[in-house]
Amino acid sequence: MSFWGQLNLMDPVSQIQSEMILFHDHAMILLVGIFTVVSLVGVFIILSKFTSRNIHEAQTLEIVWTIIPALFLIWLAIPSLRLLYLLDEQANSSNTLKTIGHQWYWSYEMPYISDLSYDSYMVQESDLSKGEYRLLEVDNRTCVPLGVETSVITTSADVIHAWALPSLGLKMDSVPGRLNLMSMKPEVPGVYYGQCSEICGANHSFMPITVEVITLKDFVSL
Repeated sequence: MSFWGQLNLMDPVSQIQSEMILFHDHAMILLVGIFTVVSLVGVFIILSKFTSRNIHEAQTLEIVWTIIPALFLIWLAIPSLRLLYLLDEQANSSNTLKTIGHQWYWSYEMPYISDLSYDSYMVQESDLSKGEYRLLEVDNRTCVPLGVETSVITTSADVIHAWALPSLGLKMDSVPGRLNLMSMKPEVPGVYYGQCSEICGANHSFMPITVEVITLKDFVSL
């Protein structure tokens, strides 16, 4: 992947991740605008012969540069709060996926499918097939249905892990003795990758997450 490609966020495959990217772009507009204005003002002050260090107060200017940043913060806070509420919203889900973090692999349970449970280990580099990704492929992929609201519940059996799937806008801490819950609704079929996002020990980098989104018909036939 090129350098500029690495600067981009992953392509969204859920509505919540699309909202996150929109908020990212919204915030970047504000930050780039502030950086540009401050840079231009700084250059103008350096080059101008009319600046003076002897002026100790300018009440009008102080009022302006207090009000304008406050408006910028409101411009940033309103969509941020909206996104936080969307992340916490739990719709009526038709499917449940439970993820359990271990040192250093993931276990999955799907109670809606005959109490299905299995472990998911990273595929070693020597066992990879052509076209598979190093450090991201697993021996047992997790399958979820396309266009169906799925509740993802995560916990841990030992230390704190984090179940993260960037393309679906998911990132949850897996804490021993606690259940954390988020919803996902994939809108594009395919295979999506993530990794543990909490430093959980020596093999932290070797417990990937692979989720395959399939049609509801194929999911039911599992």
